[in-house]
Amino acid sequence: MREFLDFGEPKELYDASYHLIKAGGKRLRPVLTLLSCEAIGKDWKPILPSAIAIELIHNFTLIHDDIMDRDEYRRGVPTVHKLFGEAMAILAGDTLFAKAFEILSRCEVDAKNLIKAVEIVADVCVKICEGQCMDMEFERREDVSVDDYLKMVEKKTAVLIACSCSLPAILYGEEKYVEPLWKFGLNCGIGFQIHDDVLDLIGKDKIGKDWCSDLVEGKKTIVYLKAKELGVDIEIFGRGKASDEEKRKAVEMLKECGAIDFASKMAKDFVEMGKKYLNALPDSNAKEVLLFLADYLITREY
Repeated sequence: MREFLDFGEPKELYDASYHLIKAGGKRLRPVLTLLSCEAIGKDWKPILPSAIAIELIHNFTLIHDDIMDRDEYRRGVPTVHKLFGEAMAILAGDTLFAKAFEILSRCEVDAKNLIKAVEIVADVCVKICEGQCMDMEFERREDVSVDDYLKMVEKKTAVLIACSCSLPAILYGEEKYVEPLWKFGLNCGIGFQIHDDVLDLIGKDKIGKDWCSDLVEGKKTIVYLKAKELGVDIEIFGRGKASDEEKRKAVEMLKECGAIDFASKMAKDFVEMGKKYLNALPDSNAKEVLLFLADYLITREY
């Protein structure tokens, strides 16, 4: 990524843009892109820029999400807006977004396939914005359902993972593999986000960001929606701040009523559904690693 990102002036803009990337992260999405490329029997080197573009788009969304959610930590370091200010963080996110498309255009493939890939990535970015808007809107609504939540998660999180997996097939014009890889990524992405919502409650120090922030901020995750359905009242929900003791009490209530187990099972079911779509791919080591990663999405601790 350092090789593909041209750093220039003003220095502060590029320092802010690279801050979260430098902090690490799982690099899950670009890995899925490269593995999916291998799994359909293609060389990943000509499409390496697409994997980098996907990771830059992901980081762009994180920077802007953190501004909207007022989160102070990400990947164990202060968020971009906390360190550089909101205005610079917005510019940093915009810079990564623009750079992603410029880098994607460097893929060494047939022009018509590249144009199709750009169209799909752009559409995915629109869907991510729609999902984020839905997430914010849910905070003002009292009638949010589990189906509403799943649609929001599909747009906000899962479509980028689906795109990560199917992009090599699009770039190489392997039409027969586009849909299976998209559906693999989409279902696994939904499971990934549900598990992420669970980790927000039980991950504490391991997750590298504010613990229980979803509850305190009033995010209507599937865990909260299930608890509400069961008649469990979480006092700190939407309060804006809470002590560690209050958070521990809330998490215990969510465990005892079965809401956390309910969410964990749903995450596993989505991943199992996604894995079945890989039956369309030829057997290979890359395919086996994709199946392993699918399980990792819902067993990870951060």
